[in-house]
Amino acid sequence: MDTGASAKLELVDKFCYLGDMLGVDGDADAVVEARIRIGWNKFRQLVPLLTNKDVSLIMRGRLYSSCVQSSMLHGSENWPVWKEYVVALQRVEMRMVRWMCGVKPKKERFPSKELRESLGVDDIALVLQQKRLRWYGHVQQRDDDWVMKCMELKYRVRDQNEDQRGPGERLSRRTMKQVN
Repeated sequence: MDTGASAKLELVDKFCYLGDMLGVDGDADAVVEARIRIGWNKFRQLVPLLTNKDVSLIMRGRLYSSCVQSSMLHGSENWPVWKEYVVALQRVEMRMVRWMCGVKPKKERFPSKELRESLGVDDIALVLQQKRLRWYGHVQQRDDDWVMKCMELKYRVRDQNEDQRGPGERLSRRTMKQVN
């Protein structure tokens, strides 16, 4: 992409901004993938403690919740939550839980709920929902009506003829209410 100056910008489908992966289409695919990768990295760092038979299951679960699960769900309050994201997070979590409990996937069959209860770990879907509701509660407690102010913000609307206009010509401005 040429900016008109001597600098050229690369056009990408996703990029990292403040630790989160942002995609062109606005969904959270890249964010969830990155958070799962971060969770696995944190889990592998802590494997000696999380799989140590001398450490109680409850302590392993607390360590997992505070370090691994929290790193996987960092910033999840603002993700658009789709079922595929929740299923991917649950699948990853259960692989980690089985590893911590020493359950071999092909040989032994234990209910997921039973394994999570032995560690004292809540389902990641429940934790995700709690985080989103906590964030929503903080938004509701704001004194001013900043959500409405955001809706009334003026932003630039690109017209079909924008490329033919000169640099001094104004773009039309609309509020969110006018668009909706």
